[in-house]
Amino acid sequence: MATAELRIPLRGALCRLLLTVAVFSFACEACEKVTFNIPSKLEADKIVGRVNLKDCLRSADLIQSRDPDFRVLDDGSVYTASTVVLSDEKRSFTIWLSDTKTQTQKEIKVLLEHEKKVLRKRDTKEPVLRRSKRRWAPIPCSMQENSLGPFPLFLQQVQSDAAQNYTIFYSISGRGVDQEPLNLFFIEKDTGNLYCTRAVDREEYDVFDLIAYASTADGYSADLPLPLPIRVEDENDNHPIFTEAIYNFEVPESSRVGTTVGVVCATDRDEPDTMHTRLKYSILEQSPGSPGIFAVHPSTGVITVAAPYLDRETVDKYSLVMKVQDMDGQFFGLMSTSTCMITVKDSNDNAPTFKQNTYEASVEENAYNVEILRIPIEDKDLINTANWRANFTILKGNENGHFKISTDKETNEGVLCVVKPLNYEENHQVTLEIGVSNEALFTRDVALRMAAMNRALVTVHVRDQDEGPECSPATQYVQIKENSAVGSKVNGYKAYDPETRSSNGLRYKKLHDPKGWITIDEILGSIATSKVLDREAMTPRNDLYNITVLAIDQDGRSCTGTLAVNVEDVNDNPPEILQSYITVCKPKMKYADISAVDPDDPVHGAPFYFSLANPSPETNRIWTLTKVNDTAARLSYQKNAEFQEYSVPITVKDRGGQSRTKTLRVNLCDCTHPSQCPAAPRSAGVVLGKWAILAILLGIALLFSVLLTLVCGIVGAKKKRGFPEDLAQQNLIISNTEAPGDDKVCSGNGFMTQTVNNSGQGFCGTMGSGVKNGGQETIEMVKGGHQTLESCRGAGHLHTLDSCRGGHVDVDNCRYTYSEWHSFTQPRLGEDSIRGHTG
Repeated sequence: MATAELRIPLRGALCRLLLTVAVFSFACEACEKVTFNIPSKLEADKIVGRVNLKDCLRSADLIQSRDPDFRVLDDGSVYTASTVVLSDEKRSFTIWLSDTKTQTQKEIKVLLEHEKKVLRKRDTKEPVLRRSKRRWAPIPCSMQENSLGPFPLFLQQVQSDAAQNYTIFYSISGRGVDQEPLNLFFIEKDTGNLYCTRAVDREEYDVFDLIAYASTADGYSADLPLPLPIRVEDENDNHPIFTEAIYNFEVPESSRVGTTVGVVCATDRDEPDTMHTRLKYSILEQSPGSPGIFAVHPSTGVITVAAPYLDRETVDKYSLVMKVQDMDGQFFGLMSTSTCMITVKDSNDNAPTFKQNTYEASVEENAYNVEILRIPIEDKDLINTANWRANFTILKGNENGHFKISTDKETNEGVLCVVKPLNYEENHQVTLEIGVSNEALFTRDVALRMAAMNRALVTVHVRDQDEGPECSPATQYVQIKENSAVGSKVNGYKAYDPETRSSNGLRYKKLHDPKGWITIDEILGSIATSKVLDREAMTPRNDLYNITVLAIDQDGRSCTGTLAVNVEDVNDNPPEILQSYITVCKPKMKYADISAVDPDDPVHGAPFYFSLANPSPETNRIWTLTKVNDTAARLSYQKNAEFQEYSVPITVKDRGGQSRTKTLRVNLCDCTHPSQCPAAPRSAGVVLGKWAILAILLGIALLFSVLLTLVCGIVGAKKKRGFPEDLAQQNLIISNTEAPGDDKVCSGNGFMTQTVNNSGQGFCGTMGSGVKNGGQETIEMVKGGHQTLESCRGAGHLHTLDSCRGGHVDVDNCRYTYSEWHSFTQPRLGEDSIRGHTG
């Protein structure tokens, strides 16, 4: 007898048994004795029988046989661990059951006896059959679904090899027996015949996995349980069904043959990969009928375009009745149908066309922004789509931009407008070539696409109008040399009558002349200079001088134009040196750069030529000029030059020969930066002109006026303290202390002196001399060479200008300008103020 092998290690079981014995020290309770009938010899791993362990100890978690020749499984099955031979008729052993949680232990006595073979009695009429040895193994078994019986329907017979030695009883379990569907199968206990009780639907149950058992009358399991699958064979009892009752697809009308429209799909509940589920698709009917526009792939259900006749403008929707049939489409196969709705989408396969080839329109000259013509078109494509909407284009005749054409979105008409006035005298009529296409691209082939733009000719007639004079061109140019004599005449502005193309009968009037330089002849329009023109007086200098002119005809109609006068430059301005005063820090600065500008046109300007103008021997010895660039020169000094202020006359000449000389004051100072250098002492050779003296006097007068205002305010605050009438002798007394102390005197000419114990101190030498008389002072700036304040000061004596002058200084030639005076006195005034505080 063949059985499945089941191996459980004995070593682990023995260890658990010893552990159990060590844990439980109390006496074990005995359960009911079990007896098994076995052959006199059993091979290893053969089943002996099954013990109901739950009847003895339900919660046993440790199960062990005390006889090493046998082993017990958790379900109570007893197997041989080695070959067992019953020398006697009986043999026994004990099974231990333990519950470690409750510390309970029980034992079962197992008695083994020789099996007494009971053989069936054979009927005398039964022939003696020799049967081959069978194996207890799964037997392929199947049944037809929807079987018509008769029921119960015999399926097969199950037999065990143990039936040769024992009386065997058969049983089954599984779905269809003790599981839903219940009682579908049963087996005869004695014969092993398996039966089915009713018809089965394969789509509900495709296979039943039964388990067959073979056991002896006393419960001995002669063989291991046998898996017994029963397969239900399919019958073509299910129609294929489309996934949708109605399919909706769309296809462009421009689609080529072979273009996919959509896919239909069906399912069949019968067994897959059989003829029962091999489906075939076809088109039963197309509406509208002919020609056949669509085709379907028989296996995949893909619907494609089959003919190049799709035209939305003819048929915009098709209905297909689709059929699907199993058994690969054979006539006896089951079938079903579905509806497929195919909508043909519009494509731009119809070009817009003009209703006629030629059109005419008219417009008055000088009119603009007016509509002159509407051009209708025809287009069979879907309305209000890009395939229908028109784009109009003026292909020819609008080179001057007089016309514009647009599309009326509501009517799809072309609207032709004049956007720039037309001139009847120039053109009596204009011929336009108009083209039209769609917003969407044409979908036909290239040749048809090139011809898709339809064309039409539009003749526009220009109606004449009696119009005023025309100022054309609007800006006219003339040229006059500057400095021309008053009354110089040149051609002026010319307007004309567009009807006669002549200027006869027109009158001219000047509307705007910025500087009043021009007069205009009323009849001829010529101009003459009323003043001398100066190009340098224009702003901007290089721009044109624009005059606005009005032209009037005999009916009072007019036009306005611009006469642009180009004032031609004359070299009437010499270049001019920009600098007047320069401070040079010796020895840090080796030179100083000077530059010049010329207001004339560049053709009369740079490059400039710089030179020393009639220099004295001393100037020529100390100073030299070198060129830097076209508009600048470099003034350098000799190393032995003394610290003082020099007057350096420099002449600059432009390329046209115009020149100008300027005396440049150069302060050679001992400093590190020009801002640190005060006004330097003048050299004896410097002589001021009458204009410089006048400037000094004007500066002094202005300073006296300011000081007079301040003095009047102070006098009012000091109880009307009297002042002399001679403003040149006034002193402003400033107190720098809160208590009585030294007073600081500010003279009316801007110098400050101190009065201490009624002794007068004045400035002379470089600064000049101070004369004190009864609290009044006059200060005069005089060149003093090397004289100092100490050499001219006396306590309690009256000093005069002559006593401090040195005898060789001309008073008239020794006065400084106000700016020099101010530059020199300011730092010294600060020093005197500090001395007043500290004194």
